[in-house]
Amino acid sequence: MSTPPSRSAGREDFRRLLRAEWTKFRTVRGWVVTMSLAALVTVLIGLLSASGSHTSCSSGPVEVACPPPLTGPGGEAVDDKFYFVHRPLSGDGGITVRLTSMTGQIRKPDVTPGRRNVVPGLVPWAKAGIMIKESVRQGSAYAAVMMTGEHGVRMQHDFTHDVAGRPGGVSRQSPRWLRLTRSGDTLTGYESTDGTNWTQTGIATLAGLPQTVQIGMFATSPGDLTVTQGDLGGSVAAVRFTEATGEFDQVKLQGNVSGTWRDDDIGVTIAPDGTKHHPGRAGRSGGTFSVTGVGDIAPAIEGPAPEHPLSGALIGLILVIAVAVMFVTAEYRHGLIRTTLLACPRRDRMLAAKALVLGSTTFAAALPATTIAFTVGGRILRDNGNAVLPVSPLTQVRVIVGMAALFALAAVLSLALGALLRRGVAAVVTAITVIVVPHVLAVTSVLPDSAAQWLLRVTPAAGFAAQQSIPQYAHVLGHYAPIAGFYPLPPWAGLTVLAGYTALAFGLAVLRLSRRDA
Repeated sequence: MSTPPSRSAGREDFRRLLRAEWTKFRTVRGWVVTMSLAALVTVLIGLLSASGSHTSCSSGPVEVACPPPLTGPGGEAVDDKFYFVHRPLSGDGGITVRLTSMTGQIRKPDVTPGRRNVVPGLVPWAKAGIMIKESVRQGSAYAAVMMTGEHGVRMQHDFTHDVAGRPGGVSRQSPRWLRLTRSGDTLTGYESTDGTNWTQTGIATLAGLPQTVQIGMFATSPGDLTVTQGDLGGSVAAVRFTEATGEFDQVKLQGNVSGTWRDDDIGVTIAPDGTKHHPGRAGRSGGTFSVTGVGDIAPAIEGPAPEHPLSGALIGLILVIAVAVMFVTAEYRHGLIRTTLLACPRRDRMLAAKALVLGSTTFAAALPATTIAFTVGGRILRDNGNAVLPVSPLTQVRVIVGMAALFALAAVLSLALGALLRRGVAAVVTAITVIVVPHVLAVTSVLPDSAAQWLLRVTPAAGFAAQQSIPQYAHVLGHYAPIAGFYPLPPWAGLTVLAGYTALAFGLAVLRLSRRDA
């Protein structure tokens, strides 16, 4: 079936429009040079920023290279520090315990100088429970059923996975029974309030689990996070020492469990003189176990993020905004817009052709720039001793492509503002004000966290979420604020907000073109 002549003619007209707009763009040397300069600035500032970032660690009086981040089974950076009382389990089996008490200590700011202010208490994600772990090697696969400080019973595995059980706490008057079983690579967690009636908490599949694993009881407690307002309005985060203690009895093991109970302080920091920094401990009296731990078993979110070398994108984006505005306002300034509209009575098509040429050109310039800045800058950061948090190849591609999309959408939004305002300086200032300024205010120590997050939710600057590579985890207490590199919206949601503003501005520009003569 042939295409109707009117539709075919319309497509050919739009192709001619595209060729005409592309010819306009590439024949104006200043636009091409500025667009190229935007890509170059994005790369150079990013590489310079990476080159100026150096980190080293100390081993006593000697500076040494910092170790790479600890990684979990999925390749993500993790914390794996806890006290473990365990025995080897060969094949299928399980462990059942009664948790009769969970207590802890928190280091608070000193009231009297020189006197440690340690108070009793538990942080929300303090943990005590039972675990089956591939080995005592940090970062190895595991599944655990636990009681937490404020989030009730949870089943977690391989650091990033968390399933909620029953809420509430634990005490000697109201103990909790926990059970964890293994059948091949499948581990199943249960909980009970009376040791008779059991509720399944969750199931984990740990592919490739070896025949012999470690099974036992553990305790750990992440630092106490305190966020205060700084002098300039931004937030300041501080983390202080905490520890958690779990009291267990009625411990029952099933399956081929061998050897005797062994105590391991997984991940404890050992000073050059052999002393341990914040060690855990365990005690036994008959069938009662007391386990005290410090640290966390969770994804790691602290450290240099791989998007750090994309810092030059902000300056590059300002140059792109200038080109995008001039691409349309130059025709008004030189009186050429009437000629353009006479050649294309369908004014919406004219603006659409400009947007398509500008958006694709910007994306084509930004993609190699963000690729070079991200990959080469990341390599420089690591060569300078920075323990850059690892992310998956798919996340790396998402960050690179997402930032190029940010450039393209911002360019089309600026073009639409130029068509609306028709004055170059006013349109450039407006575009910078709505796209760049909210981001600058949000990620510096100027605004409270709540105001910064609000700006990055409701303004076009939400699109900068495209560069975030480390996600927020509900079961990890962190300083999830823009100043710390965390955006309130997921990457694609942030780009969607920017795209919404772009579509709105484009629609208003088309409406104005259709209602008034140029």
